[in-house]
Amino acid sequence: MTLTAPHIQTEIPGPKSRALVAEEQRHLAPGLQGFALSSGIAVERAQGSVIEDVDGNRYLDLIGGIGVNSLGHCHPAYTRALHAQLDKVTVGSFTSAPRAELINQIAKLTPKGVDRVQLYSSGAEAVESAFRLAKNHTGKHEVVGYWGGFHGKTLGTLAVNGAGNQKTYGPVPPGHVLPFANCYRCPLKLKYPSCGIACADLARDQLKHQSTGSVAAVIMEPLQGTAGNVIPPPEFMQRAQALAKEHGAVFISDEMITGFGRTGRWFACERSGVTPDVITIGKAFGAGFPISGVVAKKEIAQAKPWANPSGSSSSYGGNPLAAAAALAAVQTLQSENVLQNVREVGKAMLDELHNWPDRLRWVGDVRGEGLFLAVELVSDRATKEPLAKTICDEIFQDGLRRGLLAMSYTHAIRLQPALTIDRETALAGLSLLREAIETVARRHGAG
Repeated sequence: MTLTAPHIQTEIPGPKSRALVAEEQRHLAPGLQGFALSSGIAVERAQGSVIEDVDGNRYLDLIGGIGVNSLGHCHPAYTRALHAQLDKVTVGSFTSAPRAELINQIAKLTPKGVDRVQLYSSGAEAVESAFRLAKNHTGKHEVVGYWGGFHGKTLGTLAVNGAGNQKTYGPVPPGHVLPFANCYRCPLKLKYPSCGIACADLARDQLKHQSTGSVAAVIMEPLQGTAGNVIPPPEFMQRAQALAKEHGAVFISDEMITGFGRTGRWFACERSGVTPDVITIGKAFGAGFPISGVVAKKEIAQAKPWANPSGSSSSYGGNPLAAAAALAAVQTLQSENVLQNVREVGKAMLDELHNWPDRLRWVGDVRGEGLFLAVELVSDRATKEPLAKTICDEIFQDGLRRGLLAMSYTHAIRLQPALTIDRETALAGLSLLREAIETVARRHGAG
């Protein structure tokens, strides 16, 4: 059966969803993803960019697993590959045909020379491994990130997160967080391009004054996801790489969200003409299966003890089932020319979004590359004061009742649908989102 959305036939959440969620909550520890808790729905099935709950309500999905759902839900090539592998072997660290082919496929897509691959299960696990590799290669110990950056929830990643989640955990490993080029909210109140990327100069000065002279790694997202799909000028990444080189540090491009086609390029570092020393990969790479990786230059990947037997491995990393899933994802992205779809549909969505500031008083900024898009909501365009969280929650709930799943529960709405989404479905989703914003704005006298 082909699933179409929106289709709402009960109150949201419906009675079956409420019952199943209540059953799960009996022993579920707190801390589940916010949009899952806020929606209160329980999922029954999904197809493409449509999710159906246990009550038969169907939603158009613009969340896409927060960058995970590259092929859309239950893509036939993907499910076939997993079914076939299930009947062969699913566990173990031995070489398998899917893993051997996958590793060589990755090496063909990454920037030239960045072609030594180690596989893991989660994004934070891969970033932690990249830090260990950088420390082994340089003999140094400090790590550097940027304001707004998000690289995981483990202890090492907290040292470079600029998203605020490092607070209340006590001491973290030695690290620094530097200014990032968020042009809509420029830390220096300047305008691009006349600013001359002054924030990069400020970052250089900050590190010069704070570092003990032992910087092992500089890590950045080419485009920041958790910060609100922030898109810096291409020159900023060049300046970040130069900063790493100045300190004799390994330069890491964290492409968990932006890698494997999200921006219409295989990797977002390409927009800056930058070849990193290390790239971390995940999310879209597995199309829903938990798999991530570190891809490094050969000379860096030789560093010990990272390069010793069992020195950089993971019990789950690159297991046959994960490798089959990721291989199917990468092959489908290539065979179906999905990156071209990303560019075309992304442009159509951005063209529509550019009309919103004239129509919606709360829209302060729209931006995007490929299917990495954002709408920033403000209560006042002059001050750029973020729209109140309580109002954003109303927008999310209104959209949900219309049959829309979008990350509209925060003032920086991130739009990261499946890379396979078609133009008609994508624009229908934007229409639902616009209606939700308009409805809530009228309710608050801001129509």
